[in-house]
Amino acid sequence: MSPTRTVRGRFPAAHPLFVAVAALLPLAAMAQDAAPAQKEAATLDAVKVTAARKVENIQDVPVSISTVSGEKLDALASGGTDVRYLSGRVPSLNIESSFGRAFPRFYIRGYGNTDFRLNTSQPVSLVYDDVVQENPILKGFPIFDVEQVEVLRGPQGSLFGRNTPAGVVKFDSVRPTQEFNGYGKVGYGSDNLWNVEAAVGGALSARWSARVSALYQRRDDWVKNTGTGPNDGLEGYDESAVRVQFLYEGDNFEA
Repeated sequence: MSPTRTVRGRFPAAHPLFVAVAALLPLAAMAQDAAPAQKEAATLDAVKVTAARKVENIQDVPVSISTVSGEKLDALASGGTDVRYLSGRVPSLNIESSFGRAFPRFYIRGYGNTDFRLNTSQPVSLVYDDVVQENPILKGFPIFDVEQVEVLRGPQGSLFGRNTPAGVVKFDSVRPTQEFNGYGKVGYGSDNLWNVEAAVGGALSARWSARVSALYQRRDDWVKNTGTGPNDGLEGYDESAVRVQFLYEGDNFEA
């Protein structure tokens, strides 16, 4: 018998990249089947502002705005400092003073007024609960029991105050509500520093509610005057403030 011969066909050699992709396809399919379902995209809480004298989402207001929440304000004010602690906490906002806590001068985007006379208007206006504080002395009012601070850059004279080509710093106190709530806190620090703050509020009737807030701050002099003069100590203070609010809520009206 003649020996049997086999014919071996020749096939073109496979490309290394093709072999690698073919080997990874089953692994990719298995990984896709085993992968857990993707979580829903996280959403951030909307920041509500009243720059246009109504509550709106900050993204819907065509004004350059920065906000500081009440929680952050509590942390910043825990050391008993005055309104100047907001300086540098918001972009483009600077606050200085030639009279300590009594007469702060505000600057937004570098625009302000260095004149410290009482009859000089400042380009930055302060608004507390929709009330314009035009007198420079009122701008040093202590900050306490505040819900939020809004810094509105640019001219705001059409809605807030007058002579505000630089912008407005707007303070919104915690409003009275029908729910009873309150808080109290005491802080103590060096140089016999005391920072006492408390508030309480709730319903008076079905339509009336009220809130009372109080603040007491004091500190001994800690800057010594080594020159000639009657004062041998500076930068001490002893201040107290009280705010009383009433809120009436009607069917289509509130005040």
